[in-house]
Amino acid sequence: MSAPATTSPAARRTGRVIAPPVTGQEVVLLGVIAVTWVLLWAFTPAFLTSESIQPLLVRLAPTGIMAVGMTFIIITGGIDISVAATLMVCAVVTAKLLATAGLAFVPALVVALVLGGVLGAVNGVLIAYGRVPAIIITFGTANLFQFVGLRIFNSQTVNGIPGTFATFGRGEAGRTFGVPHSFVIMVLIVAAAWWYLRHFAGGRHFFAIGGDAHAAELAGVNVRRRTFLAYTVTGVLVGLAACFTLAGGTSSLDQNVGRGQELAVIAAVVIGGTSILGGRGSVLGSVLGALLVQTVASGVTQIGWPSQLSNLFVGLFIIVAVGADLVRERRRRT
Repeated sequence: MSAPATTSPAARRTGRVIAPPVTGQEVVLLGVIAVTWVLLWAFTPAFLTSESIQPLLVRLAPTGIMAVGMTFIIITGGIDISVAATLMVCAVVTAKLLATAGLAFVPALVVALVLGGVLGAVNGVLIAYGRVPAIIITFGTANLFQFVGLRIFNSQTVNGIPGTFATFGRGEAGRTFGVPHSFVIMVLIVAAAWWYLRHFAGGRHFFAIGGDAHAAELAGVNVRRRTFLAYTVTGVLVGLAACFTLAGGTSSLDQNVGRGQELAVIAAVVIGGTSILGGRGSVLGSVLGALLVQTVASGVTQIGWPSQLSNLFVGLFIIVAVGADLVRERRRRT
């Protein structure tokens, strides 16, 4: 009589093909955000009022949208530190067209999306087909795009920007039943990206590339095309984020637009549980990470603490998240 077959722990760990809808990292993030909101409410009760939450959601939208694209990139084992410079170029070009040519809503939106897509495609071509490490290419293009943006600014603030994108802003025109339109658009994009990564073969190909690009290529995955697509889509999303930035409620745009956004976006993705080593990640976690980053920044401002403390807290969150990721990776390999 033969002994019953047993399954090793390693086999049981690798038996799941699709990750659970909500991961442990996301549950922890939700708990941290809830505790942070309660503490901020204790320090400043005005934090949980609509006058505070609505602007928070408006500020969250551009960071969250860019974090979706960055999640795809980091899942493939890449990174894009040029998103802030791309945002600057898209914002200043669109702002000048709005201010000088009186461009309507749809054409202005198309210009921003196409321009962002083109700049993202530049990164994608050089990384996917040039076979140059992403950190090197995007560091170079970040400086290149920033130079282009500054030249377009010509050392002058862009003034007289009309309220063409008011539907994405903080005013009454930018809300329905008190919910900002930009936040709703972000939620729809996150939902679509989450569904695509979980339920489509093309989505799972991004994970395969990050896990082992050579093995994925041998399995029939078009690694170069998928990598190019990740950077191009990210560029398009940055173009949309630029439109949200132009809806900030002022009629002027200065050269500081987008400054530091690359750090905020990467921090959101890493805090959200996407492995910096590639192969694992979640757009839902990335948006929760973006919400935590924006909550800390908003809370520090409302309490009246020095703004540098928000960078300190975000830095600590990143260290903890990366440390937890390395521990999980070590356990997975043993």
